[in-house]
Amino acid sequence: MVLYHYLNIKSNIIDKREFTAKIYSVIILDKRNIKIKDLAYIGVSSAIIAVCAWITIPFGAVPFTLQTLAVCLVAGLFGAKTGMASVAVYILIGAIGVPVFSGFKGGIGVIAGATGGYIIGFIFTALITGIISNKTKKPFLVFGAMLLGIAACYIFGTVWFMLVYTKEAMPLSKTLALCVTPFIIPDIIKAVAAAFLVYRLRDKILKQNS
Repeated sequence: MVLYHYLNIKSNIIDKREFTAKIYSVIILDKRNIKIKDLAYIGVSSAIIAVCAWITIPFGAVPFTLQTLAVCLVAGLFGAKTGMASVAVYILIGAIGVPVFSGFKGGIGVIAGATGGYIIGFIFTALITGIISNKTKKPFLVFGAMLLGIAACYIFGTVWFMLVYTKEAMPLSKTLALCVTPFIIPDIIKAVAAAFLVYRLRDKILKQNS
């Protein structure tokens, strides 16, 4: 009743249908704002992933990049849904030819190539990191979630690499030495950095959303 009188402060008589329509419009507008905000987060997050992919140190078949840090950060801040959507948008943009992948590359050939599995594997990183990060604020648990997500990316990407890199089967030990082992320590450092940033930034972002 208080809201009813507030909306009609200049008039004592109002059609109840008009009142209902006003409330309905407010609810719909609020939902639209939420959707627009989510889309904004996805767009910004995809851009962050792309920028981090451009920061590259060539190393064998799989280059060093900051993509892992970006994916963990995005999923840790915004959750699994937004994190996975951001990675998916990033992949789709790259697949149509926009040079958002490492080395300023783009096109479906990158996704279908030997290292494409690691790019697609970021979806699993975002999923695992986002799900666990949504349930806890403890930095060590968030860090552990990121490590599990990175491990899932390793598994998917390594299997992909073994199937695509050569027509002949490549031994697992050789594949791990080429595609995983050199990246373990750098990725742990990236996860530490991402977990720290999530710890410092997430509450501020949640306050703005409230």
